[in-house]
Amino acid sequence: MIYRTSVGLDVHARSIAAAAFVPETGEVEESSFGYDAAAVAAWAAALPQPARAVYESGPTGFDLKRSLDALGLPCVVGAVSKMLRPAGDRVKTDRRDAVFLARMLAVGNVVEVWCPTPGQEAARDLARARADARDDLMAARHRLSKMLLRKGLVYPGKSAWTAAHRDWLRSIELPLSTEGLVLSEYLQQVVACEQRRDRLDAAIAALAATDEWRPVVSRLSAVRGISTVTAFSVAAEIGDFSRFPTAPSFMSYLGLVPSEGSSGGSVARGPITRTGNAHVRTLLVEAAWHHARRWSPLLPTEVAARRGIGPEAARVAAEANRRLHSKAERLRRRGVRPAKANVAVARELAGFVWALANCEG
Repeated sequence: MIYRTSVGLDVHARSIAAAAFVPETGEVEESSFGYDAAAVAAWAAALPQPARAVYESGPTGFDLKRSLDALGLPCVVGAVSKMLRPAGDRVKTDRRDAVFLARMLAVGNVVEVWCPTPGQEAARDLARARADARDDLMAARHRLSKMLLRKGLVYPGKSAWTAAHRDWLRSIELPLSTEGLVLSEYLQQVVACEQRRDRLDAAIAALAATDEWRPVVSRLSAVRGISTVTAFSVAAEIGDFSRFPTAPSFMSYLGLVPSEGSSGGSVARGPITRTGNAHVRTLLVEAAWHHARRWSPLLPTEVAARRGIGPEAARVAAEANRRLHSKAERLRRRGVRPAKANVAVARELAGFVWALANCEG
């Protein structure tokens, strides 16, 4: 469809600056609103039709897009990282940003962000809440260990946060009552963070077992290093894997491909781009470490029996486990730095994740 009017929206928590650009006449009309989708849609309805709106991706999410779509004003969310502003444009205001967005939409220079369904967005929120809980738990444990280190107290055992380690923590008696209070508070904070993580793990396990999520979670978790939580988190973050036509496009989206600065006959490749979805990239990099360890290969039939997946998915998963372990071993023998080798394994792991997500059964 050819849209006669392009509407740019600069969206904030309590306000929206709007600008409408009509390419036929070159006219620009501006207005401002509170955070009110109905008011924006009513204003846009008086403009030359059909009209379409755009705003930048960011903390305001997809609520406004869904509301405008429902009110009859088609809206897209533009990838803020792809918005190329003129180098000489040094003045930034909400009004100018809205005009810029409207003109970018009119000439087709907006890279649209995929919009999840409300259910997919809720699952993504759950996965990110679990990631936050893990980070908070690690921070709480570090605060406790650093506090004890300042007192000259270091756990003599090998592994921290075992039953023996917890018994040791509870046995500590500090000379000052204030120190004892601080230690008790830090311990309670660790316990609270663990309980929060466990609640979220249970919620993820329950949602991952539903008909909507079970097929893809089962297929992804057939790969070494990918637990139910990791598989669900990846699936929730990506939502629709079919929007990536090839495995390399999925790897590129995750920022796991090398950067490149080539000119003429010279080709220069650098570190990975680190663009796209950082959360999924982190999950796959962490999962890739498992493939550097020893393992006992399973036949596809054994994988299928253990995970309850179809024969094609089991074949892909078995091949993934074999190839990823071989790659990790090969890079280790070549003397490649472990961190660099692990990223290479994670890149190939991303390709297998894409293949498994798009498998039948």
